[in-house]
Amino acid sequence: MSAVIHEPRGATIDDLALVEGKAELVNGEIVHMAPCGDEPSSAGLNVTLHLKEHQRRTGAGRAYTDNIGYAVDLPRRRSFSPDASYYFGPRNGMRFLSGPPAFAVEVRSEHDYGPRAERDMRQKRADYFSAGTTVVWDVDLRAADPIRKFTAELGP
Repeated sequence: MSAVIHEPRGATIDDLALVEGKAELVNGEIVHMAPCGDEPSSAGLNVTLHLKEHQRRTGAGRAYTDNIGYAVDLPRRRSFSPDASYYFGPRNGMRFLSGPPAFAVEVRSEHDYGPRAERDMRQKRADYFSAGTTVVWDVDLRAADPIRKFTAELGP
């Protein structure tokens, strides 16, 4: 479950960079994300390992694991922190990467179910596509077919 910290002036990317643990900047607020369990963490790592192999084979882009920060400039969102991702932009040293990932993976944790969670995930996918992400996977380890693929053309 996410916890929100209210900043009266509106939090910035610089504020987010000082946060301990995984968080994103949405609507001027730092939204903390709870740690995930065994299976969601393993699923995210498995995707990252396959992305890393793709990076090695093609020599194009870079694979990232959980907790990488992507700085974006959307009306309501200033960052993403997917569970696994692929990026083609420039390196940014110790700072968040600039712009969205080309491919993002969101692995559901045990509290990512129900009407509110579905609404939040749909909005986050819409934000990814608005920022320029091409493909988003929603990984639901409770489902018979655990990977749902969403593309910018088809929408969230």
